[in-house]
Amino acid sequence: MLTIYHNPRCSKSRQTLSLIEENNQDVTVIEYLKAPLSKEEINRLLKALSVTPIEMMRTKETEFKEQNLKNADDETLINAMVNTPKLMERPIVVKNDKAIIGRPPENVLSLF
Repeated sequence: MLTIYHNPRCSKSRQTLSLIEENNQDVTVIEYLKAPLSKEEINRLLKALSVTPIEMMRTKETEFKEQNLKNADDETLINAMVNTPKLMERPIVVKNDKAIIGRPPENVLSLF
């Protein structure tokens, strides 16, 4: 079973979800902008992705610059993703304890 942290307004997120469905994978869709993640959930994703908080963020978003996050510590970055879910990279697809960022969408094929 796969879980996708999805933003339906994002073309890469839509393409990734289509790819999952085309490959007949069972998937749970979590629209993280409507149901923001907790600090614990973000930490679980960071561990599953094996990345640092900055690597899981959309650094080109206006909110990133407005919140002056360029040189922020990990704790500040995680809190920023909790409080401003739009800053989280998308889509993120999880299977068991492994996760992949779907950029490009084909990245998720390694989870099948």
